[in-house]
Amino acid sequence: MGVSRLDVLYRKLLLTKLFIQGWGKPEDLKRIFEFRKIIGDRDKCKHLVPRDYPVFIDKVEDHSDCKIHNGHFISPLEHFVPGILPTESVKARFQFIIPKKWRKHRPVCIHLAGTGDHFFWRRRTLMARPMIKETGMASLLLENPYYGYRKPKDQVRSSLKNVSDLFVMGGALILESAALLHWLEREGYWPLGMTGISMGGHMASLAVTNWPKPIPLIPCLSWTTASNVFTTGVLSKAVNWRELEKQYATHTVYEEEIIHLLEYCGTDSFRMGQDFVRDSPGSFDKLLDLAFSSSLLGLSSEQNERVGLRREAAGGGVGASGRGPDPSLLLEQREGDDLDRMLSAVSSSRPHMHMLHAKNISRGAGQRQSLQRESLCFMKGVMDECTHIANFSVPVDPSLIIIVQAKEDAYVPRTGVRSLQEIWPGCEVRYLGGGHISAYLFKQAIFRQAIYDAFDRFLQKYPIL
Repeated sequence: MGVSRLDVLYRKLLLTKLFIQGWGKPEDLKRIFEFRKIIGDRDKCKHLVPRDYPVFIDKVEDHSDCKIHNGHFISPLEHFVPGILPTESVKARFQFIIPKKWRKHRPVCIHLAGTGDHFFWRRRTLMARPMIKETGMASLLLENPYYGYRKPKDQVRSSLKNVSDLFVMGGALILESAALLHWLEREGYWPLGMTGISMGGHMASLAVTNWPKPIPLIPCLSWTTASNVFTTGVLSKAVNWRELEKQYATHTVYEEEIIHLLEYCGTDSFRMGQDFVRDSPGSFDKLLDLAFSSSLLGLSSEQNERVGLRREAAGGGVGASGRGPDPSLLLEQREGDDLDRMLSAVSSSRPHMHMLHAKNISRGAGQRQSLQRESLCFMKGVMDECTHIANFSVPVDPSLIIIVQAKEDAYVPRTGVRSLQEIWPGCEVRYLGGGHISAYLFKQAIFRQAIYDAFDRFLQKYPIL
């Protein structure tokens, strides 16, 4: 399956750069990875957010078709990882849009925001108000950290300054969603569900993994991990790779400390890619055949075209991670000492590894390419650690999950990563024709129908006793 030309064109029209300040503070990454071990296990974190966590309504607006409650609460993440959130993001803001008259039950769906979805108007107009008209279902719109009222003053539009910001956002939204679900339960709303489009769908998926009860989940235009989004998807062209490479080369803490904190080791992990490199020395050079790698190396458009042809002829190369084996390989869980063995093995297979940090070295083309590979691999590793669905608990009832995906999505590539059906047995995947942008613009009604179907499935399976 190809990728949408509209997705590629739309991305080219945008000049926004991502992660302009780099990876983020090493100490912040360490704190985030340690906290991920807690929120990645539902049994460990189900009591982190108390059932009576305080939520406040500030203002109620009366409209012809609905009432809009504007509210806020303090992000629970601030209590557990103090100072990790920007000051502007500590206060979580939301809009709760309810019908003037309920039809049957009092269903509420929480909508998390996708990339660039600041404030509430987009979700309110395209999803929440149509849902009230069509089925009488209420919607709660939570504003993401780093967006809208929660955007740091020195951040430009949606351009997260650091890679770590994305992980902080995810950790905050997991706990904030729990706080809102508890509040809605206290207020007597039922049934409750979660949805989101693009990044919002992925964040909703992470949030549901931590909820200790069956709950409808409808992630739209998202998949199993954010690593492919930023390494092989069209958004990878917006990443400030030069700064990331420079920081990775000059600060040994990333290679010597942080990389050892990464625990995810599925068949699509960067660790398996390192094992693949060790066992097949010649395969490492084939990474340059990836269209993404060719853009990093500054190849011409004609060379890019030839690279693409070689990749097609090879059946997709070595996987979307750029380092992974055939995704059909069985999941192999590694113990800690095995992981260290693989790390040392791949280090010995790359003669430039320990030369990257030499202050007086003159880097040639080969060393430049090695640095690019190192940075790409590290990006995949940290992204999978904090965003890969398999690094979190399986939702209580995966049969209540309906995923809506675009067949030609160039923003969220599915090649080379484990499928959601494998990780969440029993979930349903619905595929749309076209790509990410066309689905977002023209398929909102299909997203809403998937929400209604998931809620109906919940009511059939868990009726009020």
